[in-house]
Amino acid sequence: MKTIIHINQHVIRSNKTHNENEPVITVKQGSKNTYGHEVTIDGPSKVVYSPDKPLSCGARVWVETESNVTILGAKKYERRKNKTKTDRHATNI
Repeated sequence: MKTIIHINQHVIRSNKTHNENEPVITVKQGSKNTYGHEVTIDGPSKVVYSPDKPLSCGARVWVETESNVTILGAKKYERRKNKTKTDRHATNI
């Protein structure tokens, strides 16, 4: 399954404004989003710049891969409950 990785500029700005350290890297796989501070891609990948056709989240630059991805400091968000789940260890997807 294709994995898409991009940086969330809104979280970067919010972190600076509120003196926080929320993860800014978004890893999308299917309908699942996981957020992290560091991502390792274990194989081939490509960087895409698409200003005319951004992702639905608005990202114009992202990384695509079909390789395994490890996310450090992973955090998953549940939309329904607006709660977060933090994994202090690496998460592989």
